Order: sequence, then C-alpha cells, then structure tokens
Amino acid sequence: MCFSGTKSIKCEDFDGKNDKMIEIKKKFYAKAEQAAAEIKDLLKTNGQTPVETVTVSQLYQGMRGITSIVSEVSLLDPLEGIKFRGFTIPELRENLPKAQDGSEPLPEGLFYLMLIGELPSEADVKGISEQLALRSDIPEHVFKTIDALPLSAHPMTQFVTGIMALQTESKFAKAYAEGINKKEYWDPIFEDAVDLIARVPYIAAYVYNRKYRNGAPLNSDKSLDWAANFAKMLGYDAPDFLKLMRLYLTIHADHEGGNVSAHTVHLVGSALSDPYLSFAAGMNGLAGPLHGLANQEVVKWIFEMQEKLGTDLPTKEQIVQYTKDTLAAGKVVPGYGHGVLRRTDPRFLAQMEFGKEYMPDDHMVQTVWNIFEAVPDVLGATGKIKNPWPNVDAHSGALLVHFGMKEYEFYTVLFGVSRALGVMANMCWSRALGFPLERPKSTTTNAIKDWLAAGAEQGAI
Repeated sequence: MCFSGTKSIKCEDFDGKNDKMIEIKKKFYAKAEQAAAEIKDLLKTNGQTPVETVTVSQLYQGMRGITSIVSEVSLLDPLEGIKFRGFTIPELRENLPKAQDGSEPLPEGLFYLMLIGELPSEADVKGISEQLALRSDIPEHVFKTIDALPLSAHPMTQFVTGIMALQTESKFAKAYAEGINKKEYWDPIFEDAVDLIARVPYIAAYVYNRKYRNGAPLNSDKSLDWAANFAKMLGYDAPDFLKLMRLYLTIHADHEGGNVSAHTVHLVGSALSDPYLSFAAGMNGLAGPLHGLANQEVVKWIFEMQEKLGTDLPTKEQIVQYTKDTLAAGKVVPGYGHGVLRRTDPRFLAQMEFGKEYMPDDHMVQTVWNIFEAVPDVLGATGKIKNPWPNVDAHSGALLVHFGMKEYEFYTVLFGVSRALGVMANMCWSRALGFPLERPKSTTTNAIKDWLAAGAEQGAI
C-alpha cells in the first residue's frame, strides 16, 4: 500500500521496480486532494456565479468560444498560444529536462508537468521513461486484430482498432466490474493511463511497419527514452530525427480541453468508460480533416502545388496565385486558421526554429516558409477569416518529409501518440476530482424562435 495523508492508496508494484511511479502517484493524489478541497470551497461560495452569456450564433456554430468545461492541464491563450500549467512552448523547450544531446525536451517531462503541476527533475523524467518501458508489453491478440484489417485501411483506422483491442487490459474496467468504491476510481484510471501511454507507440509503430515497411519487426530499445524508442521502432535512428520526435511529441500533447480529441476523451470518460475506450473515441475525432488529419492535408496540398507548377520550390508569387485558385474552387488552405488563436501558432514557430537549425536548405521546408509569408495576406484580404495565420499542422509534415517519412497518411497517428499524454493526464484529474457525467442541455430551433418572440414582446430583446 502507498499512503497520502491519512488515506491509503492501492499501488501496482511491477517486480519492485515501481518506486518512481509510486512516488509520482502519491504526489499526484496529494495535489488532487488539495485541488478537490479548493474546488469544493469555490462551488460553495461562487457556485451560482454566471460565467458565460451564450448567443444564438454560438448555439448554431459549434459552441465556439463557450467556456463550459474544466481541463486542468493546459490553457489556450489567443495571443500567447498553448500554456501547459502556465508554461508556454518556448518556456517548455528551455526548462523541461532534455535528452543527453541537450537539444529538445523529453515528452515524459511534460506528462509529469501536466500531472503534478510542477517542473520535473531529471530523476523524475528518467523514472517515468523506465516505467513506460516496463509497462509496454502488448498482448498478441492486439496485433492479430490489426492484421485482420486490409493493408489499404487508413493508418488511423488500424491505430484505433489496436487501441480498442488493447482495452482487454484495462485495470479500471476490471476494478469497476468487481465493485470499486467511487472514491478510488482515480487509482486504476491512473494505472491505465500510464499503461496506455507506454503502449500506444508500439501500436502506432506496428501499423506503420505493417503498412509501409513490409511488416518489419519492432526493433525496440527500452533503454531509450519514450520518443527515441518510438522513432527506432519506425525504422529511424538519425540523431536529428530523434530530436524532432521529442519536439513533435511534446508540442502536440494537448491544446486545452475544448478541441475535438481532448473533449471527446473527457466526455466519454465522464460516462466512466475506461481510458482505452475513451482514448479510442478521441482518436476517431482526431482523424477528422478539420482536426488532426489537417497535417496530412497540408503536405498533400503542397505536393499537389509542386506537381501542378512543375517545381519543388514555388515562388511566393506562384504560391499566392495557387492559394487564390484553391479558395476560388471552394476549398480551404489546410494548416491556416484556428478557432481560438489570433496569431501565428507558437508550435509552428517552434518547428520553424527547428527547421532553420537542422534543414535550412530543404526545398519542402523553404516552401512552408514561403507559404507563411504569402498566404496570410491572401486569406486576410477575403475579409472572412479572423485568423489567417498558420497553426501547428502547417509545418510538421515538411520536417518529417525531410527525414524520409513521406507517408503523410500516418502523420495523424503521430499526433495521436502525442495527444495521449495530455488527455490521459487530464483524465486522471477528472476522476481524482470526481467530475460528473457530462450532460449539457440541448434545444431546438422552434424553442429558440419562441424564446426570441417572448423576449421581443417583453422588450428584453
């Protein structure tokens, strides 16, 4: 047993090698107890205080901008971009522990930060890396389930299928079936969350190797950090690619709680679906062209532009015209615009800095930079776009192409592996704080008309 305050906590012991994760788990529960007390007091004193005024347009336009859920691990600022527990992307790159090459942060450190709310030590990160390696075994039936799909199936379809097959390993599902006290839900959820993070790179790499590398084996190296081992299983061992994978898996980890993938995991989890079921649901949302699939669409759009123009380095003038042609055809320019941000995505800028350091002469990367200089003015001139600036998807694919990963259909799977960090940390918090089933009220158009008419009669509208 582990102990936090006066309460005992059931902690899984992996052959005596779980000391660091037990320490982190105890620290997490202590933080959660404190936060729960603060929230209880907040609700007691301010529970009826209005937070939002909802407009009719917001009801019909995807609930855009309505503050309606709590997600503890990150917050999206329209001007500064995503903040993880108050830290911006540049601050994460500076302050999180790094691999031995000292260039990019280790994603394990970000998971610790989201979970605990404090910057981790190098020992904390090393302990998480070791735990993820210990927990990464995949049952054979998972691979057999993926193999039942045709090779032509989209990588995200294969990825989600593998996650669903892995649900058989859920500790929470087993504990709930046996009758666990609701105050202890967080404990097996925590275990499932860490297990899932440990395992998703293996499922993703298996899908990649099956579809694109003739079934090459997963040559994992569990002595490596989480991102480096993932890269190795994909068949990449160039030092600079390992740096890119660490950066990629860090900056894609979360984007507050209202985006489709994060919100879906939160929503499904609120029904007490276990982390595997919840994560699979979120990944189905991530697979949409208006969400995670956009990084695939960016590279596809650039390839099509290069082919049509007959050059791998279009001029800015050519890019402007091609952009106008795209808009005239009733299509969107992928990778540009964002529902919340009102400036260039700091995740885009982080990738641009990486490109300038490691591949400044790459024509694909230079094209991304030329698009960055040309497209915002074209989009802004339409008068219809609030944010004409690039988001994270506008750059990520070009960096991957540089290292030879041209299979752009797989990019969203990479996104999904990273997103596991944020949504699992948030799921641990949701269950530790006892957040209820999410059940917003819906309405109808006729009800809105009646409400508007009644308000007009009373002079309120």
